[in-house]
Amino acid sequence: MATYKLFAVVGGGTVGLHIATGLAAQNVSVILLSRSLTKTPHRSAGHTNRFASPFATVLKEHKVDVVISAINAGSVENTAAQKPVVDAAKAAAVKLYVPSEFGCPSDGWQTEGFLGVKNKVAEFPEYAKSVGLPSARIYTGLFTEYIPFLTGYNTNGKIRVIGKDDTPVSFTSIPDITGFVVHALTALPPSELENRTLRLEGDRATLNELAPKFNTSVEHVDSVTGEGGDFVTHLLELFEAGAGSSGWDQANKKEVSEGAASGNLSWPGHQWKTIKEVHNL
Repeated sequence: MATYKLFAVVGGGTVGLHIATGLAAQNVSVILLSRSLTKTPHRSAGHTNRFASPFATVLKEHKVDVVISAINAGSVENTAAQKPVVDAAKAAAVKLYVPSEFGCPSDGWQTEGFLGVKNKVAEFPEYAKSVGLPSARIYTGLFTEYIPFLTGYNTNGKIRVIGKDDTPVSFTSIPDITGFVVHALTALPPSELENRTLRLEGDRATLNELAPKFNTSVEHVDSVTGEGGDFVTHLLELFEAGAGSSGWDQANKKEVSEGAASGNLSWPGHQWKTIKEVHNL
């Protein structure tokens, strides 16, 4: 059984708030923190944090065992913001750090893009391990709920594709992701979490295969314009290269032997939501 009892979630967005709520429902203590440490206090499981002290001091005061980062890591700037969180967690003698890795696998990326920065923050031979802080990396592929936005289906009713895009992408729903995090941190022993990588996959399809699921056609484009277009273009190019799979091994440019859904086995009996179920197709 897990020995972690006291948790801190950094960031209260789509993932963070659901994780904090789920942990509180398990009758464990959890505090929800703003990374600025200056905003209105958040309440969870009976705790109030007024952010009057530095982050490490707050963690020490609450004797936190596990810090879960839910900082939006969709940009280099936001991803780099995790480093001070790692430093604070180490200073507070936290037992486990869960970086904001809820997406495509970042290990092996040496570029300066957001996956490269994620890797530098969480990579065990580099930052987290260099300061002696055990980490659990959780890869999920794309949030299933984000398919209409990423593919442009919500604007033109078609599935936008860059290149041939005949490589599979992992899709995992937000409730499955947050539910798994809660289950793993409250049910699994530390030996299955510390310096481990857990790969999740609720469903699997190429972007081309999404078109018939949504009863539409594919639109081939060279890039995506408009607000956030550069980021979406980059993601679609990653998918074309195979990196959209939770099982992607960037160092060897292939799928890992254990498979993209290997982490699913750590939640026996759970029914993972399919693309059709999430979108009522």
